[in-house]
Amino acid sequence: MNPIRLDSFDVFAAIVRCGGFRAAALERGVSSSALSQTINALEEALGIRLLNRTTRSVSPTEAGQRLLDRLAPALSDIQLAIAEVDELRDSPSGTLRINAPAPAVDHLLCPLAFDFMESFPAVKIEITSDAAVIDIVEHGFDAGVRFGKQLAKDMIAIPLGLPLRYAIVASPDYIGRHGRPVTPHDLIHHDCIRRRFPGGTLVSWTFHNGNDEMDITPEGRLTLSSAYNELQAALAGRGMAHVFEEYAKPHIEAGRLIEVLPDWSPTLPSWFLYYPNRRLPSAAMRAFLYYVRTYNWHANDRQSLPM
Repeated sequence: MNPIRLDSFDVFAAIVRCGGFRAAALERGVSSSALSQTINALEEALGIRLLNRTTRSVSPTEAGQRLLDRLAPALSDIQLAIAEVDELRDSPSGTLRINAPAPAVDHLLCPLAFDFMESFPAVKIEITSDAAVIDIVEHGFDAGVRFGKQLAKDMIAIPLGLPLRYAIVASPDYIGRHGRPVTPHDLIHHDCIRRRFPGGTLVSWTFHNGNDEMDITPEGRLTLSSAYNELQAALAGRGMAHVFEEYAKPHIEAGRLIEVLPDWSPTLPSWFLYYPNRRLPSAAMRAFLYYVRTYNWHANDRQSLPM
């Protein structure tokens, strides 16, 4: 059997439905001769006549009618599938899956997602907290959040939120017992709460003051893998914690934590939302990207989620 083009079956069904080649050609915006060539090729490939043709009418043969009866449900399913794809393309709906580190989830993605879902009720969002650098395409995510230097070259990235800042904090009780460091070097005399990345690397603490820059690998008895747990440890007086300022700010303002070495805390670039440049974004993803670009990060002095 010769190869058959699937659109030939749709042409065949249109001719029967319209009652002739001319009417079907007008419906499809092509010439009658083009449809005739398609049907001739289909009949030749199948090795059987599908249409009875006279000067006045066109009707299916017995074989043609049997084929049409079997084709009708399949053609209907195909048209429905195309309509559903068009709806996803043009109307924001479906599910967005985003992978991001916990701090970005807590302070940016969750508040953003809550507002976005209010405006786009047909869109579902699934957010996975993960500090590991992964291939978001391989793991089925539509987008990810990381710092710029961690992005793959084939990704499109847009800033997410405002510039970041780390804060070194400890409880008043800990400061009262161990004193306040004056320079980063003084941290060698303190119990620092360390954090380990999923890959096993310990997080270093970076300091910047004028022309002076330094990185310190902290020493301490407690090592954790979550910024939230670091904050809990600091609040419990277990040592000095190195966390994003957004985590510590409400506790500093309430007097539960004290920030040390504030003049040494550098300002960092913002998080970046990234997604593959080789894939056409869905309508939901396009709407989310537009929402991110136009979101007012300063509105109402947006705060982190409550602890």
